[in-house]
Amino acid sequence: MKKIEAIIKPFKLESVKEALSGLGVEGMTVLEVKGFGRQKGHTEIYRGSEYTVDFLPKIKIEVVLPDGQTAAAVEAIVKAAKTGKIGDGKVFVSNIENAIRIRTEETGERAV
Repeated sequence: MKKIEAIIKPFKLESVKEALSGLGVEGMTVLEVKGFGRQKGHTEIYRGSEYTVDFLPKIKIEVVLPDGQTAAAVEAIVKAAKTGKIGDGKVFVSNIENAIRIRTEETGERAV
């Protein structure tokens, strides 16, 4: 099993959700997060004063999938989230040793 963590722009959430649903992905966790990458935030002017916005609002999506679905899911996320502009985000893939569904006590891929 693999865990996919994607950091995307907030307005791309619906596109990514639809892309993953189209692949048969049944569940995901979505978090509102703040952060920055290479762009290091930006400056804004409010009531005549300039200030720096270091942490930009982002969305973090977490999905755990069987190994066979991982490549297609990553490709779908990248296509759906891409704008071609700085700050599009990142996708991380890591191994998951085990998963347990609490209600039924199923383990492994059956729990996902």
